[in-house]
Amino acid sequence: MGIETSFWRGRRVLVTGHTGFKGAWLALWLERLGAEVTGLGLAPERADGAYPALGPWPALDSHEVDVRDAGAVRRVVEQAEPEVVFHLAAQAIVRRGLADPVGTFATNVLGTAHVLAAASAAAPAVRSVVVVTSDKVYRNRGDGRAFTEDDELGGDDPYSASKAAAELAVASWRQSFVDREKCGLATARAGNVIGGGDTGEDRLLVDARDALRNGQPLLLRRPEAERPWQFVLEPLAGYLLLAERLDADPVSAAPALNFGPTATAALSVRELAERVFARWGSGRWAPAGAADVERAAVESSVLRVDAGRANEILGWRSRLDVDTALAWTVEWWRAAQTGASLRALALRQIAEYEALLA
Repeated sequence: MGIETSFWRGRRVLVTGHTGFKGAWLALWLERLGAEVTGLGLAPERADGAYPALGPWPALDSHEVDVRDAGAVRRVVEQAEPEVVFHLAAQAIVRRGLADPVGTFATNVLGTAHVLAAASAAAPAVRSVVVVTSDKVYRNRGDGRAFTEDDELGGDDPYSASKAAAELAVASWRQSFVDREKCGLATARAGNVIGGGDTGEDRLLVDARDALRNGQPLLLRRPEAERPWQFVLEPLAGYLLLAERLDADPVSAAPALNFGPTATAALSVRELAERVFARWGSGRWAPAGAADVERAAVESSVLRVDAGRANEILGWRSRLDVDTALAWTVEWWRAAQTGASLRALALRQIAEYEALLA
């Protein structure tokens, strides 16, 4: 099932967290589809991140706002009058959550409530709201099975728990404040996304790229930890399809959906690193120090989600295998080295991905 260009052309869309990795890619894709995009987020943390790299942004109405500021969020929403809201703004780093649990809960839970309140106040203009959480919202008992949307929510660290709490906030908002005949509200759960422009802390490919640049070994905290890896456009396609479905049929649309690749896309951290080095033509890894390994112990050894419901309801499935996802990511790294237009590269990758959806 492909994305309906006619649905997005001229549609007013708000993207929170547009200066982040996934948010910037989503904003670019929406611009390509012809949407009128308003962005709400913090200033980019690094000059080599996705948002600066994908500029200039002549058509984007960008606002530097912290989602913890309820008044500022409300004013941007009032001005934008969005028909669709994608809420991606978050504190998304596990170790930052351990260092600043209160700030993490404030951003991920209270910030979500601020966006929901502003969207509710903008009714009836807002027709669909997609709140992006994480695959870490589930209570992970370590049995290695893929989580379905009906599994128990949990979270052993502040980041994971705050995202699970955001899920509960959305569910309560849907029951208490949303006219479900007129507005669809759902959460999207995805994780382990790779692609050009990611600069997040403790991300495997970010660390690999930096190690290659510096001629240093990549230090792996948990080499045998296993994850399903997906290119950034995979979950974004799911978010777009979900927003279309929420607009068309808010009553029967699913309240939460997983977006993740099949089990064949799951590789250990070590295996993924070795495939990156083979594609780059150099590189090596080494075990991290004891302190780093201990800090990483909060994360699960195996984490998978079952995206069968997204396939059934939206026709969504992953289109890119792991090696293609790595190839497209390394292509960005090489383009960045040569000074080529990363915006042009990203638009070409989006076009190639759209062709796979047709």
